[in-house]
Amino acid sequence: MSGQMNVNPSAEGIAQSAKAATKGKGLPPVHLWNPPFCGDLDMRIARDGTWYYLGTPIGRPELVRLFSTILRRDGDKYFLVTPVEKVGIIVDDAPFVAVDFTAEGKGPDQCLRFETNVGDEVDASADNPIRVEIDEETGEPTPYVLVRANLEALIDRKSFYRLIELGVEREVDGQSWFGLWSNGRFFPIIPSAELARA
Repeated sequence: MSGQMNVNPSAEGIAQSAKAATKGKGLPPVHLWNPPFCGDLDMRIARDGTWYYLGTPIGRPELVRLFSTILRRDGDKYFLVTPVEKVGIIVDDAPFVAVDFTAEGKGPDQCLRFETNVGDEVDASADNPIRVEIDEETGEPTPYVLVRANLEALIDRKSFYRLIELGVEREVDGQSWFGLWSNGRFFPIIPSAELARA
């Protein structure tokens, strides 16, 4: 057995530490914090963006927002991180859901701005790319946009259908793709040949 101290992390304790650490404007610098790992917390983010603690949905949006600001992904694992503790949580798919977007401009000058279920806003760009995974069995697309530092938002179905209406075809590496422009960057969604069969 290692010399690591056994602790029972709690959502209340993490929330207090987070409140103390997030005073001021902007997101806290969780990428700079390297506290000891304190174990796993019985907290889960469902695919629809609902946060659960001890199997019960967290009903306070301001608490969910607070937790979302101290979320970090290291490898394939997710943690809530404060200056003094780091606890593991479960994320079913992506930690956030893009619930709406606005589009301004056209073609390469178009800007797609997404809003997440926890109040983040992000413009799709080279730094915040859109990507689409295609289910090999069903052919169903699953779209994401990078919100910040390895943390993605699943783009909800209604927003994705609206995005498809803005799609155009463009050649990428010698192949025709259907995709989206945002901030001078083209994001391929599906090869044009497959779109014709869909």
